[in-house]
Amino acid sequence: MPETGSGAAARPVSEAGTEAGPRVFGVAEVLRGVSGLLGERLGRLWIAGEVSDLRRPASGHVYFTLKDAEGALRAALFRGDARRLAFDPEDGLEVLAYGELTVYAPRGDLQLIVRQLEPRGAGALRLAFEQLRRRLEAEGLFAASRKRALPHVPARIGVVASLESAALHDVLQVLGRRCPAIPVRIAASRVQGLGAAEEIAAALEALGRAGGVDVILLVRGGGSLEDLQAFNTEAVARAIAASPVPVVSGVGHEIDVTIADLTADLRAPTPSAAAELAAPDRGALVAGLRRDARHLEHAARAAVERAGARLAALREALALLSPQARLATQRGRLGASQQALPRLVGAQLEACRSRLAELGAQLDALSPLAVLGRGYAIARRTRDGAVVLRADQVAAGEALTLRVAEAEIEAAVTAARALADPT
Repeated sequence: MPETGSGAAARPVSEAGTEAGPRVFGVAEVLRGVSGLLGERLGRLWIAGEVSDLRRPASGHVYFTLKDAEGALRAALFRGDARRLAFDPEDGLEVLAYGELTVYAPRGDLQLIVRQLEPRGAGALRLAFEQLRRRLEAEGLFAASRKRALPHVPARIGVVASLESAALHDVLQVLGRRCPAIPVRIAASRVQGLGAAEEIAAALEALGRAGGVDVILLVRGGGSLEDLQAFNTEAVARAIAASPVPVVSGVGHEIDVTIADLTADLRAPTPSAAAELAAPDRGALVAGLRRDARHLEHAARAAVERAGARLAALREALALLSPQARLATQRGRLGASQQALPRLVGAQLEACRSRLAELGAQLDALSPLAVLGRGYAIARRTRDGAVVLRADQVAAGEALTLRVAEAEIEAAVTAARALADPT
């Protein structure tokens, strides 16, 4: 048995670590203790390195080695976090990995559980930009059909920017010059560095959730690709797309194009230009209001004139339909009838006279008196007044009364004989 430092004989060692001797740990217990110690002392941290030995098993997890010139560290990016990546990691890429250090017990290896992974360096950033751009474009996030028009005169303008930035100062100056009556609500956010993308997305969400804002300006001054990295993230793109009001992106200079620019409803070349697009010019508004007032006045005057003419026409029509007007019309007709009646009666009488004369002439032509006037006579027996038509109706010596045209003659029959039939 080994001896203690005091030279006394060693005593049996118990697992409880009592006075019987030091505590003995199992391998897994030691590894868990190391993991816990790393978590307590370091917590989550950012580590820079180059991706190598990248593997993508069917589980969806991503395993790789993070290395630099002097060391290598195994890393694991689990499926849920891997799905949120804005790019596809590849061997040779410089990255920033955020996560916690732990020990993988089956092999006793130190490894980094990656929670967030970002590309590092211009080449990697450009690759990440292109990968994210293609993916979001395929989803239709950049489609012109989903772009919304800006309000002509917003009730309130929201601004997402850094409070210390020159971009915010320029935006407020332009807004104050163009239309100072429009209130501005600012959602402060970092626009560069680790965690800036999450702050920008949260600021956009907060403005949309608060309500009362008609348009949001997302602004930042110019910078390198690394400086603008926060605006080339999926988190910011999703926040812009989810905004309930239009978003104007004024990020960087005119030559800088970010994912935020492609997703926004309108892209401005600079922060000041974004403010110009969102706020109407006060002078132009006043001129427009005066012009509209003149048009409205002319339109109102014309409407009143048309209404007056219509009212006059209705009054005339109503006057024509009134009882007084109808009575006057009937009186006029009665007067005309009274004037025409004598003429009509005279004409009718004259027509009747002419007809009567015509009928009288016809009657005279058919009258027996007219026949008598031509030398004929009507013979009647004096005793009974019967008209003598045949010779056998009278006898010799019988008295007759002869009716001639203008007198009656008493005569006596001397003889009566029938005449031969003229036919």
